Amino acid sequence: MCGQEYQSISILNEYFIIFKLSEDEYEEDSEEEPKLKYERLSNGMTEILQNDAASCMTVHDKVEVMIHHPQGHFRVRFTHLTQTFHISSVKINQISLDESGEHVGICSEDGKVQVFGLYTREGFHENFDCPIKVSFSLLLYERNWLNRWKTSVLHEGEGTITNIKWRANLIAWANNVGVKIYDISTKQRITNVLRDNVSLRPDMYPCSLCWKDNTTLIVGWGSSIKICAVKERNPTEMRDLPSRYVEIVSAFETEFFICGLAPLADQLVTLFFVKENSDQMDEELCARPRLDIIQPLPESCEEISSDALTVRNFQDNECRDYRLEHSEGESLFYIISPKDIVVAKERDQDDHIDWLVQKKKYEEALMAAEISFKNIKRHDVQKIGMDYINHLVDTGDYDSAARKCQKVLGKNMELWENEVYRFKTIGQLKAISQYLPRGDLRLRPAIYEMILHEFLKTDYEGFATLIREWPGDLYNNMAIVQAVTDHLKRDPTNSTLLTTLAELYTYDQRYDRALEIYLRLRHKDVYQLIHKHDLFSSIEDKIVLLMDFDKEKAVDMLLDNEDKISIDKVVEELADRPGLLHVYLHKLFKRDHHKGQKYHERQIGLYAEYDRPNLLPFLRDSTHCPLEKALEICQQRNFVEETVFLLSRMGNCRRALQMIMEELADVDKAIEFAKDQDDAELWDDLISYSIDKPPFITGLLNNIGTHVDPILLIRRIKEGMEIPNLRDSLVKILHDYNLQILLREGCKKILVADSLSLLQKMHRTQMRGVRVDDMAKTFNVVVFHCRHMFHKECLPSSGTIPGLQFCNICSAKRRGPGSGILEMKK
Repeated sequence: MCGQEYQSISILNEYFIIFKLSEDEYEEDSEEEPKLKYERLSNGMTEILQNDAASCMTVHDKVEVMIHHPQGHFRVRFTHLTQTFHISSVKINQISLDESGEHVGICSEDGKVQVFGLYTREGFHENFDCPIKVSFSLLLYERNWLNRWKTSVLHEGEGTITNIKWRANLIAWANNVGVKIYDISTKQRITNVLRDNVSLRPDMYPCSLCWKDNTTLIVGWGSSIKICAVKERNPTEMRDLPSRYVEIVSAFETEFFICGLAPLADQLVTLFFVKENSDQMDEELCARPRLDIIQPLPESCEEISSDALTVRNFQDNECRDYRLEHSEGESLFYIISPKDIVVAKERDQDDHIDWLVQKKKYEEALMAAEISFKNIKRHDVQKIGMDYINHLVDTGDYDSAARKCQKVLGKNMELWENEVYRFKTIGQLKAISQYLPRGDLRLRPAIYEMILHEFLKTDYEGFATLIREWPGDLYNNMAIVQAVTDHLKRDPTNSTLLTTLAELYTYDQRYDRALEIYLRLRHKDVYQLIHKHDLFSSIEDKIVLLMDFDKEKAVDMLLDNEDKISIDKVVEELADRPGLLHVYLHKLFKRDHHKGQKYHERQIGLYAEYDRPNLLPFLRDSTHCPLEKALEICQQRNFVEETVFLLSRMGNCRRALQMIMEELADVDKAIEFAKDQDDAELWDDLISYSIDKPPFITGLLNNIGTHVDPILLIRRIKEGMEIPNLRDSLVKILHDYNLQILLREGCKKILVADSLSLLQKMHRTQMRGVRVDDMAKTFNVVVFHCRHMFHKECLPSSGTIPGLQFCNICSAKRRGPGSGILEMKK
C-alpha cells in the first residue's frame, strides 16, 4: 500500500501500512495553514504495541527507520528489503547507526552492548559484556592496529549518563550535572553546560540532545533550550585551554517540558510533554503532546506552528516516554511513544493545495497549482479549476464562474459544451455568453445559436451586443436572420432589432438591405457602411435621405468621393431641395472656387435665399459670377452692401458712394470706400454730399487729413454752421499735420544720412588701386572708376567736354559715365 512513497518506513511485523491522520485528529481548525502533516504506522504495529511497548528508534538516510520493542526483536527496512534481528530477550534502551548506515550498535537492560553489520554479520559483529544498566562512566572503544579493542574513559563520577550524541569529531553527553562536549581529534573535553532546573528528576525529565550540524549542538532539558556553537579558539588565547570553546548563541524557556528536538533549516522542531489541570480534581493530567516549530532568537523564541497530537494512551505517558527522531535527508520527524509511532513531515505543494481547497480558497489553490504544476503529484490544475467553478456556481456567483471558464477550460471543447449546457440548465446562459471561445478554437455553431435564441427571447439589447461582438461565422447567419425577422413581425418598429438585422445583413454581404435599414433608422453607422463596402453606386438615388439625416457628414462624404458620385449627379438629385443644394455647393466652393463655376450664377440666388452672410464673401471670391445677374438680384432684395460692392466692381463708384451716403448714412463706411478707391473725384463728391450735414463733416475732419488737404473741406464749410466736436476735430487735424511734418523730416534725415554713407562708400571704392597686368609693351592705359580698362588709342575722341572721357561699356549699359580718368604710361 505504501509503495515507493513510503519505502523509508519499516516496522516490527511482516508487513505494514502507513496512513495519513485525519485533520480533526492532528490539525487545528485554524485559518493559519499548518507546517507539518502526520502519518501513523498502523495495522501490524497496532497489534504488536497492544501487547508490548516501543522502547527506542533511530533513523538514517540509507537504513531509514529502526524500531524495537521489549521482546528483543527489531526489524530494519532497506530500500526493497526488510530484515528481522533477534538480539535480546530484555528491553533495548538505545539503537544507533554509524554515518554510513551499514553498522548498528545497541545496548540493552542486561548491560550488554552489541555492534554488528547490517549487510554482512560475518567477521564484523562483536558482543561486549559491559555493566551499563546503571552507568556512571563514559567509555570509548577503539580498534588498535592489532584489531583489538582499546578502552578509554572519557568521563565518570558525576552520576548516571542518560544521553549521548556523536557527530563528526564531537561527542556530547548528559548526566545529572549537565552536558559535556568532548573533541576526539584533540582528546580534550571542551565545555560543561550546566543544567538549569535542578529540581526536576533527570530520570523523569531526561535531557534531549541534537546536533544541527558538525559544530552546533541543541540542548533541551525540562523547559529550557540552549543552542551551543563550538568555535575555534584564537591560538594566542590557548595557553592550557582546549583548542575549541562553546558559545551559547541562544537560550530561552518554553511553556512545556521538552521530550525531543530536531533541526528544520534555521528553525527547531520541538516535542513537548503537556500537563493540564483537571476540572473535577485538584491534580494535573497528562494532555496530548505538542509538536511545535519555533524560530530561536537570542533570548526567546517565536512560535511558527503548533499541533496537538492524539497519540494512543497519551493519558498514561510521562515525559520520558516520548522521543523525537528525525531523518535529515527527507525532513521526516518520528514521534515515538510506548503504544504509538507517528511520522511528521513537511507539507509539500499538494498538501498546501489540499488545505486551500478545504478552506474553500479556490482562487489561491488554482494559482498555486498553476505555479507549481510540474511539482504537484496528486492534483490536476484543471480539476482544481473545475472545483472552483462548481463552488462559484453553488454560491450563486455565476458571472465569476463563467469568467473562470476561460482560464480553466482552455481548449477543451467538450468541457466547454458541458458547461454551456449546465449554465442553460440553471438558466444562466447570459452569464457564460460573453466568455465563449470565438477565436481559432470554436464550439459547434448550434451552441452559439442556442445562446442567441435565448437572448432573442428575453433581452434584445443583449442579443444586439452579442451580434456586434461575435464574428458572423460563428453561427448560421440565415437562421438568426429568420428568427429576427419573425420577431419584427410582432414588433416592426423596434429599432434595436432593426439595427441588429442590418448588421446581420452586412455579415451576409447583403449591403443594400442593410443600407436601407440604416437610412430608415437614420443610423450613424450608415456612412461607415458606405465607405467600408464602397456602396456609392447604391446611394445615388438616396442622396436626399443622407442629407436629411446629417447634412455635414453627407456633404463631406460626397465631396471626398467626387470620382464616384459626380457634382452634376448630386446637383441633379438635390434640384428639388434648394436648401440642401446650397449646403452642398457652398462647401464645394469653400474647397475649390473653380470646380462648381457653372453653378455660380445659380448660387447667387441660393445665397440670397438661404445664407445672406456668405453672399458678399462669395461675390468677392468668385471670378465666374455674372455681375449683372448678381446686381439684379441684390437690387431686387435691397441688399445695399452687396449692391455697393457690385457697383464698385462694375466701375460705378459714384453710384456706390451715393448708396452708402443715402441709404446706409454711414460716413465711416463712405470714407473707407473712398480710401479704397483712392479717387480724388470720389473725395470731392463725398465732401459735397457731406457739406450740409454736420455729423458727416465731423467724420470727414477726423479721417480725411491723411488723404485730402483738410483746407479744401474747411473752406467749404458755411459760416455759422454748428459742427459737433469741431474743436477736437481741428486739434486732430493739426496733430495729424504735425505728425506728417515730423515723419517727413525724419525721412529726410534718414535719406540724407543714407545718401552720404553711400557716397562715402562709393568714394572709398573708387579711390582703391587697380592692378594692370598687360606689360608686353609700352603703351598708355586708361582705367575708369568702374574698373574697366582701355588702351588710350582704342578710346573714341573726347566729347563736348575737353579732356573728359566715358567708359564705352558702362555708357552702353546706361550705368552712367565715369567721373574721372586715370592715365598710366609705361
